[in-house]
Formats: sequence, structure tokens, C-alpha cells
Amino acid sequence: MGAEELTTNNRMELMAAIMALRALTRPCRVSLWTDSEYLRRGITEWIHGWIKRGWKTASRQPVKNAELWRALHEEAQRHAIEWHWVKGHSGHPGNERADALANEAIDEMLARA
Repeated sequence: MGAEELTTNNRMELMAAIMALRALTRPCRVSLWTDSEYLRRGITEWIHGWIKRGWKTASRQPVKNAELWRALHEEAQRHAIEWHWVKGHSGHPGNERADALANEAIDEMLARA
């Protein structure tokens, strides 16, 4: 669990997935659930084009958060991952727990500031 100042929700969604995959000590079959379409579509759809275009978007702009996308892609290569989307704030127990942990991390960071 952690928090970071001056970040975005998209960066933290990417970091959560990266850290979850890094926690696995051997190659695994993984079902990864996220409420972020940015994360799910980025890793399952968009990343292939970004790599082909040298980390540029279809409009030839640099990919935002490219360093995190690269790290996630590298971590994902070790595993057989099924990426799932769940609607946020809809009562899904795992998503509610993730939100609670994220809020705890923010509270702890603010208390230290």
C-alpha cells in the first residue's frame, strides 16, 4: 500500500497493477480486476500499437505514462493474465476494499505532511 503526491488516478492504477504483479514470485495464471478502463484497454488493446510506433499514440504523440506502461508490460510478460473490468463504486467487494486501502494510504500520507 502506498500513496504519492502530485500524481494522477491513472498513474496510481498503473502502479497498483505493476506492484501486484511484482509481488508474485513465480509465473502465475492471474485474474486481475480493475475499475479503470484506461488500464484494461491500455494493456489489452492500445499497447501493441504504442510499441510498434515507438511509444507514440495513433496521432504520433508521446504515450502518457510510458515508463509505467513499459514496466507493466514487462511484468505482464511473466504471467498468463485475464484482465477484467468492474464498475467502480458499485458495491463490488474487491473494488470497495481497494478503494478503502487507497484512501487509508492517502490519509497516512497527508498526516505525515
